[in-house]
Amino acid sequence: MTFPVIQALFETPSTYRPTVAELAAPVPRVEAVLFDFSNTIFQMIDLEAWLHRVGTAAGRLGRLDEPGALAAISQQLRDAFRLPTVAALQEGRDLSREQHRLAMLGWWEHVDFLRGAEETAYRELTAPDAWVPYPDTEPTLRALRERGLRVGIVSDFAWDLRVHLAHHGLDDLIDACVISYEMGREKPDPQLFLKACVDLGAEPRATLMVGDNPVRDGGATACGLRTYIFPAEQRTGDRGLAEVLRLVT
Repeated sequence: MTFPVIQALFETPSTYRPTVAELAAPVPRVEAVLFDFSNTIFQMIDLEAWLHRVGTAAGRLGRLDEPGALAAISQQLRDAFRLPTVAALQEGRDLSREQHRLAMLGWWEHVDFLRGAEETAYRELTAPDAWVPYPDTEPTLRALRERGLRVGIVSDFAWDLRVHLAHHGLDDLIDACVISYEMGREKPDPQLFLKACVDLGAEPRATLMVGDNPVRDGGATACGLRTYIFPAEQRTGDRGLAEVLRLVT
C-alpha cells in the first residue's frame, strides 16, 4: 500500500496544479473535446492508392503492374525507414513543413519506385484529398456540436490540415486547430493542449483529449485534461469514435 502523501512526493512533474477545492469537488462535466488528427479522425489514403497517384503523375505507373511490385515497394519503405540516417531525419519532422519535406525525401530516395519522383510523391502526400475521415468521424463531430460541446484538434502535423477538413466539408465542425508546425512544438508539450483549451474557452479539467498515442496524446493529463486513447490500428472501418459520445454524456 502506498500512502497518498508519500505517493505525491514521487509523482511525475506536471504543469497540472489543482487547488485543494478542486481536488475535493466533483470532477467537472466535459465541455470540450480535443482530437488528434492522423489515425484518430483522419487517415492517409492507403499505400497502393498513393503509389498509383505518384506513378500516374510521374509517368511510371507501368512499374506497379510488374509482379510483386507493391510488396517490394512496401518492403523497401520499411527497410529504408530503419536506416540510421533516415531515422535521424524523422526527429522533430513535424516542427516545420521544410523539416518534414526533407525527412520524407530523405526516406524515399532509398526506394527504387520513388527515387527521382520525391517531390511528386510529396505533393501527392499533402494533396487535399490524400487524407480522408473515418466513416464515424462526421457523425461524431456533428453529435458533439448538437450537444453544445466545443471541438478542437491538437496535432503533430507539418502542414495546414485545415485543407483536408475543408475538402471533406468538416471545417465548420471544428472550432480550433493547434498544429505543431505552427507552434514550433510537438506533443506532449503542454503548451499545445493548453493553447487549444484557451482557444476554445474551456477549462483543462473540463476537456477531453482523444488520440492514439499514449505518450504524445496522453501527455494531456499533465495539464489536467482527461484522455481517451485508441489502439494504434490501421483501421479500415469505423474508428470507434462513438465511444467518445458515451464519455461526454
